[in-house]
Order: sequence, then structure tokens, then C-alpha cells
Amino acid sequence: MTQPTPTKVLIVDDHPMVAAGIQSILETYDDISVVGCLSNGKEAIDKTGELDPDVILLDLNMPKIDGLAATEILLEKHPDIRILILSMHDTPEYISTALSAGAKGYILKDVPTEEIKAAIDTVMTGAQYLCPGASSSIEPKTADGRIPLTSREQTILLELAQGRSNKEVALVLDISVRTVETHRKNIKRKLGISSTAGLTRYALEHGVLQGTGVHF
Repeated sequence: MTQPTPTKVLIVDDHPMVAAGIQSILETYDDISVVGCLSNGKEAIDKTGELDPDVILLDLNMPKIDGLAATEILLEKHPDIRILILSMHDTPEYISTALSAGAKGYILKDVPTEEIKAAIDTVMTGAQYLCPGASSSIEPKTADGRIPLTSREQTILLELAQGRSNKEVALVLDISVRTVETHRKNIKRKLGISSTAGLTRYALEHGVLQGTGVHF
């Protein structure tokens, strides 16, 4: 009987001792293969294509590019990867923002070994894994009843509000036109806006265009 292919895991954390500790724990499991340990979001973005992980354990607070920004960029380039956020923070704001950015799960750094393994196994099935007590944190509404935009969605909104086409935005941000279309759809859904003119009006009313030199 052939052994199942191990789940390839990439660890990204700017604390070497934390990363090494997680690696040593995960390497005790026959069905997990640690393909690398990196120290920041930029390294993760640069090397994920080469390392080809199934799951990335990603710290939130890192130099150069933090975990949230890295999550959005990584998923634009590698949409099939499952990202699990590792954090010391258990507040709803952190958890909901991570999920809005596209993370498949959120676990705390001080959890037992078995929980990290359970989180990896869960996201590999396509399901979401949240640390205990976090399920109520999914996509909270802002004061006006809207779901908040991620930082990447705000960047896309700024570009669209300046009148750029999907193709032009894709060129500026070095992403695919399809990715821009997906972001555009999500922005409209979250804001409850159906037209590009509506997006421009929203950007103007909420100060998104301030400091860009764009005038209407």
C-alpha cells in the first residue's frame, strides 16, 4: 500500500527560535514535510513558487512585509495555497482582518502541538480552522453596516476610482486581470455598490482619493 503524499508546510516567522520549535514539532509527523523556514513576508512572496508548499504557517507581525499584506499577495499569485496565520493576538479585530485577507485559519502561538497539526489537517480538507472562541469574528461589520475592505482591496479601489481599467490596474500592481476582476467584485459586494461610478463616489466621500492629485 502506497503512503499518502505528505503535506508540504512552509513556516514564516521572524523569531528563529519559534520557527525552529514549530519545525521540530511538525517533523515528528510522517504525513508532514517542512519545506522551509523563512523570516519575513517578502521572503515568502519571493520563494513560495520555488518551495511549492501546500500550507503556509504565517506570522502576523514581521518586518519588510507583514503577514496580512503577504497573505493577500501570496493568494493572488498562488490561489490554491492554504494560509494559516500564527499570532500572539487573539482579538476579534486581528482574526477577522486575517480572514478577510484570505487566510484559511488562525491559531495562537501558545497552543498545544496537536492543535497546530489539527489546523493543518483541517485547512487541507478545504475547511476553515479558527482558534477557540474565534468563530464569532468572521467578517464583522463596520459602524455603517459594511464589511471592511482589506488593505489590498483599498489599493485596488484607489486605482479603479482614478478611472483605470482592470487591465491598467493589473499592469500597475503586477497582478493578473482576473485577480483585479475578483477584487473588484469583492469590493462591490462588501460596499453594496454595483457600478464603477458608485465606487468613485464612495472613494471621494471617504477620503480614499486624498493626496493623489485627483480632482472631480
